Amino acid sequence: MLAERDAGREGARSAYVARAAAAAVTALLCAGCGGLGGDVSPTERGTAAPDGRVVSPLDNPDGTKPGLAPVTTDADEAEARDLIKGLATKGRGPKTGYDRDEFGYAWMDTADGVPLARNGCDTRNDLLKLHGRNVRFRSGSDCVVVSMDLYDPYTGKDIAWKKAKAAEVQVDHVVPLSYSWQMGSSRWPEGKREQLANDVLNLIPVDGRTNSAKGDSGPASWLPPDGRIRCAYAVRFAQVALKYEMPVTEADRRAMLRQCGG
Repeated sequence: MLAERDAGREGARSAYVARAAAAAVTALLCAGCGGLGGDVSPTERGTAAPDGRVVSPLDNPDGTKPGLAPVTTDADEAEARDLIKGLATKGRGPKTGYDRDEFGYAWMDTADGVPLARNGCDTRNDLLKLHGRNVRFRSGSDCVVVSMDLYDPYTGKDIAWKKAKAAEVQVDHVVPLSYSWQMGSSRWPEGKREQLANDVLNLIPVDGRTNSAKGDSGPASWLPPDGRIRCAYAVRFAQVALKYEMPVTEADRRAMLRQCGG
């Protein structure tokens, strides 16, 4: 039984890694096709944000496309459950020794091995450019975002954001850094922790109050207020955990499966 379970987890991880690698190759081949922030066809899986710039996590295994679209079809829910079933589980460890600085300074551009690193723009502004619409930059800059419109998948609302009120939009770590610490990242090399903290797969700009309410909760304790997006959120959480070979708690795994019809 254990051998079958381990084989299933390895199969899910292998399938995820292969899909992510294919997406990375496609992104490289299309580097001159209008950039990562270009429009995405509204025919992609899921319900679209106002201008169609939103993609299902099942079609976005490296996180380089904007938005988080709901998982809506029976076939996609089945695919989501298969992904989640591949997660290893363990109990949540102590928070002893956790510090945000263990994951590098906030929004560093030098975390190697993740998309958008070393492009001359910090991670937060990269995320605002990737997910925002009608983006405006500080005078003389093509990096510092001063205003934009953002479709927040967690609440289903549009936010007209200005830098003067920066906290209205926060970049959520889908798998919270403190959660990862308790699930084993305390023993990772520093470079791997820096990757997790700055990987676009693990980052989504959302409503600030909603993100603050989440804290370092796993899916068993917190899910997005908009129920339509909860399976997609579970998929993204699973994608991050699989990529970084990180277990989740059994309660979190069960909660994630429930959101996708399991």
